[in-house]
Amino acid sequence: MAKQGYLAFDLGAESGRLMLVSLADGKLEMEQLHRFPNGAQRLPSGLHWNVTGLWGHMLDGLAAAQRVGSERGIGFASLGVDTWGVDFGLLGRSGQLLGVPFSHRDERHPDAMRAACQKLGAKRLYDATGIQIMPINSLFQLYAQAQAEPSVLEAADRLLFTPDLLHYLFTGERVNEATIASTSQLVDPWKGTWATDLLRDLGVATGFLEGAEIVPAGTHVGELREAVAEAAGGLRVPVTTTACHDTASAVAAVPASSETSWAYLSSGTWSLMGAELAEPLVNDDARNAAFTNERGVGGRIRFLKNICGLWLVQECRRSFAQAGRDRDYGELTELAGQAPAFRTLLNPEHEPFLAPGRMPEKIQEHARATGQPVPEEPGELVRACLESLALMYRHTLVQLEALLGKRFDVLHVVGGGGQNELLNQLTADAIGRPVIVGPYEATSVGNALTQALGRGELASLDELRAVVRNTFEPIRYEPRNHAAASEQFDRFEQLLTGA
Repeated sequence: MAKQGYLAFDLGAESGRLMLVSLADGKLEMEQLHRFPNGAQRLPSGLHWNVTGLWGHMLDGLAAAQRVGSERGIGFASLGVDTWGVDFGLLGRSGQLLGVPFSHRDERHPDAMRAACQKLGAKRLYDATGIQIMPINSLFQLYAQAQAEPSVLEAADRLLFTPDLLHYLFTGERVNEATIASTSQLVDPWKGTWATDLLRDLGVATGFLEGAEIVPAGTHVGELREAVAEAAGGLRVPVTTTACHDTASAVAAVPASSETSWAYLSSGTWSLMGAELAEPLVNDDARNAAFTNERGVGGRIRFLKNICGLWLVQECRRSFAQAGRDRDYGELTELAGQAPAFRTLLNPEHEPFLAPGRMPEKIQEHARATGQPVPEEPGELVRACLESLALMYRHTLVQLEALLGKRFDVLHVVGGGGQNELLNQLTADAIGRPVIVGPYEATSVGNALTQALGRGELASLDELRAVVRNTFEPIRYEPRNHAAASEQFDRFEQLLTGA
């Protein structure tokens, strides 16, 4: 019998990749088959995703998979796609894509959020969806579209979030998966159905959600369209909804056991910190602390908070490169390690930081406005970002424990951001507890194993996590300078509140 593997497409804000993941004897083997760039592009209408460009890269990935499969005698059990949350495409009745999908970082969304909150009230929006109020949310993107050009929404027959849209391009089937839908602020957190009354009360058309069932992770979508199979050299593989939100896939791959009280941090462009719950937690305290209730694998609730994350460093690096001072992330982290400690702290939630461009200048402006030393050199700028993130993680963990009335023994860090050793140590110092890092490839691991779960090769989420523990050796960071970090925490809290 031919060896079987799972094909996991994992798309992030900077790049995408196709991973081949094989499961044998309770362990995983992983191989990157294809990697390609990604990034939002500024068109006259705003900031958009190059969906057709991404699709071309993904077809190249399928062709690479077909070659590898033929050469090695590997069969493919399934294919699935995960991406960032909230963004979407709209289809007309004929199946045509209506326009180029917007990026959640487009400048029109903050104004739409403020207007929607003024019209319906932030409390009602949170109570109905359990989702942290953020300008990136799909609800506010749709409201912005309705204000700019409502005819697009009136003509739309179906809304598909980014991974749903890519599954549609693969198969021709229109399916909305639960973990990605739950990021949108369009879903009832208890029933898992669309909260269309919010859109109606905002005066936004809702026809694109009518009759659109939300399905769980691990659902069979369909087979590759004939044209896709031919473009990939005759590849035949079924498509399965993985945990389509990248954070949901990453959290599924946290190598924790039920014997430990643990919180998680999915570290990447965004940082998402939280805990798994059996039921949503929606109350005034959770709303005031800006925690969100998103769906996870196996019916779990991902109770978490979105934090700006390594976007700050990514944007600094991009600005350095544009100025002719390009350095890789390893070099920037080394420079940050050499820079003075706790010289300048940032509020990662400062609204100008959300938009792309001019990040070093924005950090310097923020420093001046808050009466702090202005970082000039790359190491100083990156150090400010990393120390501020670590203190933000402590702030968030304090909130999480207060909301749930429990203490967590360890923090599990998964995702590519876990490769930043300085940030890991700063985090352990800030929270005063062990930080367990790995796997770095948690999103691809969770993607593939959720497919395996859906297809019956694994029986439960606990069994999935046992496979992760059997495969990867975690890295543990113990607190070294908790007292020094604690001395800075009050200063950081004052920065957050503007005191």
